[in-house]
Amino acid sequence: MITLRPYQQDCVDIIDNLPDGSSVLAQMATGLGKTVTFANLNRRGRRMLILSHREELVRQPLKYFNCSTGVEMATEHSSALDDVVSASVQTLTRRLDRFAPDSFDIIVTDEAHHAAAQSYRRIYNYFRPRIHVGFTATPGRGDKVRLDDIFSDIIFSRDLRWGIENNYLSDIFCRRVNIGYDLRNVHSARGDYAPGELEEAMDGTADAIAETYQKLAVGATLIFAVSVNQAQEIAKRIPGAAVVTGETKERAAIIEAFTAGTIPCIVNVMVFTEGTDIPRVETIIIARPTQSDGLYTQMVGRGLRLYPGKTRLNLIDCVGITGKASLCSAPSLLGIDMDDIPANKTCEVEGMLFDLPMKAIAAADCPESWIKNVSVVNLWAKEQKYNTHDINFFRMPDSSLVCSLPNKTIVIPAQDELGRTVFSGQIMATQQAIDAAYRELMEQHSDSAYIWDLNRTKCWGRQPASEKQLAIIRKRCKSFDSSSISKFEASQILNRLLNDKKRSA
Repeated sequence: MITLRPYQQDCVDIIDNLPDGSSVLAQMATGLGKTVTFANLNRRGRRMLILSHREELVRQPLKYFNCSTGVEMATEHSSALDDVVSASVQTLTRRLDRFAPDSFDIIVTDEAHHAAAQSYRRIYNYFRPRIHVGFTATPGRGDKVRLDDIFSDIIFSRDLRWGIENNYLSDIFCRRVNIGYDLRNVHSARGDYAPGELEEAMDGTADAIAETYQKLAVGATLIFAVSVNQAQEIAKRIPGAAVVTGETKERAAIIEAFTAGTIPCIVNVMVFTEGTDIPRVETIIIARPTQSDGLYTQMVGRGLRLYPGKTRLNLIDCVGITGKASLCSAPSLLGIDMDDIPANKTCEVEGMLFDLPMKAIAAADCPESWIKNVSVVNLWAKEQKYNTHDINFFRMPDSSLVCSLPNKTIVIPAQDELGRTVFSGQIMATQQAIDAAYRELMEQHSDSAYIWDLNRTKCWGRQPASEKQLAIIRKRCKSFDSSSISKFEASQILNRLLNDKKRSA
């Protein structure tokens, strides 16, 4: 029987006391043991259903239960006598008729940030559990998908910062190394890069990955590769390295030698993404590009365990050209969006993990970002179905909205998975916060409407920037090419420059 950590027991106690009919979220960073936590929930003598997005996660929770368990996935079927059923969502949607709607007392959704998908909704609409709890380890932001029509509240939250500051997880030093790959022609499948195309695009990167290891790795190193062939090519270039794939029979012996220090580096292919306890890992090299927050945090999670003599995890992201796809990297662990940071500035977002937010903000604070910001905000608002009232918001890398005025800055923090934020000291829906900001601007800052009201720019903004505007920009932003910007784009730059000057005065 596993003894729960205090915070895990706190989470269990909260869930065990939820009223019937609850559907709630629990946030727990990778490495803090969410699986152990939900395995200890009180099922009141009735059955539990565990839903997983990825097939490799379906079997992982079952080792923590001391009761009868079953699997619904591919050719495997559970029994009516199984107390706990762990299911692949893709499989279960085709087998709902095998179960009565009231078959389960508790439904647990692992990696609950996927819960908005239609496959999940079909399952939720079918079953009638006493309670439904979604567990997620990803950052608490709802920018890509909101879950407020599935979950009513976030009842527990222990994030990565909490885990590190309370000495449950290792701190992280983050680096980015451009190894020259180009993923612009790689398609997406099920929320990530198509495996075959990804392998082809990563061909020829083994030298750069091995060089990254030689130059930057510290101590026991775990490298994530895209394929068996790539893993073997990388290992050939690293003395003493071992390769571990799904077919490796001597896996336990390799892990033992790695832990003992006789193997300096393991190159693996989707084996150590979850459930493997190798606390000695000091360096992780992500040479397997992914768009999946869940997969990325699982890979990083292999290095978050504490170990004697280990001062921190060295996390190295191998990056390249990705086009429109959102590549997960170290800033993703904190919900930082790198897509809106100019490519020539991304190298500045390195260092200790909790220094990255300020570095991302600094990297995004440049003319290239200022002039495209309106389209960024408009696209976000359209996706989220929000009315911004044509406020000239600047969307920061942490997804907060900022409206800069001569004597005040109005900030709406990033929303959580339920579409909520905090404004004027109150938790409210993000649309309510935008509405409140608009009322404040109209009532108290009408004299600054030329700055915050985008409607004011529609008449004159498309014209080429004036020589007076360009002269100031060229003087203040010497490395920026201002030759083809519009009058509105120039005004965005100038407003930002003048506001910064006033705030620093």
